[in-house]
Amino acid sequence: MNSVSACRVHLPTWNALAIARLTQRSSSRVRIVHRKYHDESFGFRKARDFTIPDCVCSASVDPLDLLRRGRAATLDPIRYGLDDPDHTCDIDGIIWTGEDQQEWTLENITSFLNSVYVGRIAYDYMDLPSKTERLWFAKLLESQSALEPMTVIDAGRQKNIHALLAKSEVLDNFLQVKFPNLKRYGLEGGESMLPALDALFEAASEAGITQLILAMPHRGRLNLLTGLLEYNPTSLFHKVKGGCEVDESLGVSGDVLSHLVASPTLQYGEADDIKVSLLPNPSHLEAVSPVALGKARAKQIRLLKTLSDDKNNQDCMLGDKLHGDASFTGQGVVMENLGLSGLPHFTSGGSVHIVVNIGYTTPASSTRSSFYCSDIAKMINCPALHVNGDCPEDVVRAVDIAFKYCIHFRKDIVIDLIVYRCWGHNEPDEPAFTQPLMYDKIRSRSSVPKLYEDKLISDGVISAEAARAVRDSYKASLNAALTDVASYVPPPVTFEGAWKGMVWPASPAARQDETGVSSAVLKDVGKASVHVPEEFETHPQLNRHVKNRLKSIEAGKGVDWASAEAMAFGSLMLGGCDVRIAGQDVGRGTFSHRHAMLVNQKTEGVIVPLNQALTEAKGKLELANSSLSEMAVLSFEYGASWERPDLLPIWEAQFGDFFNGAQIIIDTFRDGIVLLLPHGLDGAGPEHSSCRIERMLQGLLRLPAASSKLTDMGPGTVFQPVLQDLATVTDPKAVQRVVLLSGKIYYDLAKERATRNLQSHVALIRIEELAPFPFAALSEALAPYANANMQSEVLWVQEEPRNQGAWSHVQERIEEVLKGLGIDGGVAYRGRKEDAVAAPGIGKLYGAQQLAVIDSAFKGL
Repeated sequence: MNSVSACRVHLPTWNALAIARLTQRSSSRVRIVHRKYHDESFGFRKARDFTIPDCVCSASVDPLDLLRRGRAATLDPIRYGLDDPDHTCDIDGIIWTGEDQQEWTLENITSFLNSVYVGRIAYDYMDLPSKTERLWFAKLLESQSALEPMTVIDAGRQKNIHALLAKSEVLDNFLQVKFPNLKRYGLEGGESMLPALDALFEAASEAGITQLILAMPHRGRLNLLTGLLEYNPTSLFHKVKGGCEVDESLGVSGDVLSHLVASPTLQYGEADDIKVSLLPNPSHLEAVSPVALGKARAKQIRLLKTLSDDKNNQDCMLGDKLHGDASFTGQGVVMENLGLSGLPHFTSGGSVHIVVNIGYTTPASSTRSSFYCSDIAKMINCPALHVNGDCPEDVVRAVDIAFKYCIHFRKDIVIDLIVYRCWGHNEPDEPAFTQPLMYDKIRSRSSVPKLYEDKLISDGVISAEAARAVRDSYKASLNAALTDVASYVPPPVTFEGAWKGMVWPASPAARQDETGVSSAVLKDVGKASVHVPEEFETHPQLNRHVKNRLKSIEAGKGVDWASAEAMAFGSLMLGGCDVRIAGQDVGRGTFSHRHAMLVNQKTEGVIVPLNQALTEAKGKLELANSSLSEMAVLSFEYGASWERPDLLPIWEAQFGDFFNGAQIIIDTFRDGIVLLLPHGLDGAGPEHSSCRIERMLQGLLRLPAASSKLTDMGPGTVFQPVLQDLATVTDPKAVQRVVLLSGKIYYDLAKERATRNLQSHVALIRIEELAPFPFAALSEALAPYANANMQSEVLWVQEEPRNQGAWSHVQERIEEVLKGLGIDGGVAYRGRKEDAVAAPGIGKLYGAQQLAVIDSAFKGL
């Protein structure tokens, strides 16, 4: 929490911008305005003056009351020239009161509007471009405020709120005493997050929602797990003491304490049960948010196949995302994710975002340029509710409003939960180093749970003895759970739901099936992929594309990358699997190679031939042309892959530098997804032309030598982790050199080998699978040369620099295979020398380097 959270900036005092001169022209003169580069303390500590110009900012939403709030100017009749409090006005169609009386005095109107809009919730919706949405808010707030409270909070619900707050505080205190050096990222000061989520879960359950996807960072995660998501405290303490969260025999590395997950099924009275799935998050804040969106969308697609026609798939599930205020404004993936939220192929029909405005040890004036931390969401015309975290009942009311809006309009909405943190970055950290005045105030006040507890005792809702019993009982259960750690054994990992029947990848039960398809099916699918309906006018240049594909299919050879890809997609669809390929321009393909979708040149209507022509297929091909985003889009696809094992998810990056934009996701999430880059090293400069062969599926789109025969994909065929050279090399005894390699450089080497007439003397063996390394397959490929008493050298050739590419990964593994075959001498490197960049940007330099690499493979023969 910080002082910028609930106020508008008075612009004339914003004098710390790095602007030396602003020139403003008028019809009569030029006026020069000078601004300082630094303020008096060099841009960091000088306090800024804030004013509160409207009722949104005049609301009492700051729990620390650090703001200089004033009367709401927009609700002052004097502003509009009205000074008679007894003057009566016709309010019909202006104020929603639910009453028959249409004549109100000016004093009554002012009092009523202040009671609605100047409280502990600030409603930030007046700049929405939709008049319908603005009127919806006004009617909801004004009519319900006039007739009855918006959300009924009876004594039973108050006791439940108290229990959530008290247990959260007990947990934090317990962990602080038992594990004083633990970085637990507790919820002290932000405990109202738990009643907020509880209210959201209950509202969703009562609305018939049965699935809720929840993404959140680390702050307060342990409190949520144990307080609402039924996580076993013994399992938590086992992890705190260094234990593994799953069966250690699986050989997994596990994750840190603040990334633990749970997926309980919760019950709220007579409402439908609701399954809440808290997703695993990396330490990189906000990276998990698009994962939640992708998982939610994929779950909706799966529900489409099982729901009755009168049930909307969006009625059955909801996405909820928790954020920190600093990360919400500071992390670019937030903008990317918001940008996806309303796009075709990406929207899930709205999410409730709860920003736990807990601040961090840098003042907000140095962390964002916007007025509110929620202002970033205005890029998608998203309303925001700013609510005082010291008032849990108002927090619950804000959640009720937000949920109603999200469900009604199928749009995102933000709850700005303004709270504070009691510690710094973590519990051992001291925040008063940089925010002494704020922490003087925090440390002199009662906690949020204690304030609410005192209120309920004062109101007679609960006795002091009953309140103490809640805390004592929970503390006793935590002590018992801590004792049970000595005998605790993590439960076995089981695959449930859509994943039931799957096996652990490293398990002996995992197998590699034949992936070949009959020639008839391949031909049918290939033809369907370029099927054009009558009256549908394609672009004239695509006629050649259609003709060439049909020609290669009939000949049974010369099948290029895009044709083989279409056959793979179509055969999976016939088997009941869906295929989704996402990225920029994936429908046509960046290099105009795919054309899996066709656009009518007269109407701009779009068809996907495979979906239209393969009428008997249960699976569908989804071509998700995305925004110009990498990190959020790949994150979204990871979420989809988690939800649906019957889906082949593919993310296609256009160039190497697009891949770089998604690096965080690749480093922090791993699952069954295909990363595709139809481009390779060609001298177009650092990153732009490098496909990072060790990580990406690499394609050669139009090279005739890289085409295939239909028999290569026929019955009995499987993926080959190593491609031997026996078709070219007929006598292993004549081989003087074995060249091992991976990737498209094979075609340059094969061409040069033929030019030098060395087919009988040089064997080219391609390693198509780098991880897990194919020890057995490589040994089998090298065995003929070992049996021939081979004395020649073994080379590894790559076009990437020595410190990049696959060399450092394969060297020791190749030598282990060679030793097993009795081949001495190891493997020698041939390729570019070490370099800081992935590829040169000078064409001549690239060409000279490439020629040198190719020559080094044959030098001396």
